[in-house]
Amino acid sequence: MHRISRQTGRADLLLEWEWTGEDLLVRLTGGRVHIGAVALGVYDRFSGRASSSVMTVPGHREDGIALLGARKLSDASRSATVFLAGIHVDDITGKEIEEIVTLSKEMIDGLAKVLREE
Repeated sequence: MHRISRQTGRADLLLEWEWTGEDLLVRLTGGRVHIGAVALGVYDRFSGRASSSVMTVPGHREDGIALLGARKLSDASRSATVFLAGIHVDDITGKEIEEIVTLSKEMIDGLAKVLREE
């Protein structure tokens, strides 16, 4: 499994990915690891566009990151992509959430660049 790790405040984020046949499996975790949301991205070779759908564990808020990650990485890899997100920091502040979301997006963009170059 390949990985990118970054730190922001109290959260160590880890983005891991591996190929499962021709499809991509991605996991973004941080803080107390768990499953908060899972999204499926699908690339349509006829239209040249990617779309994604998400399922979220009740009470969790990783759906936006999972949805974005699945769509962007499916588009970059031109494959079906499962994106699991689970980030938990006790007593998190609004500022910490913003930092984690920003860093998560940067990590996803970095992986998208790697996938496009493969």
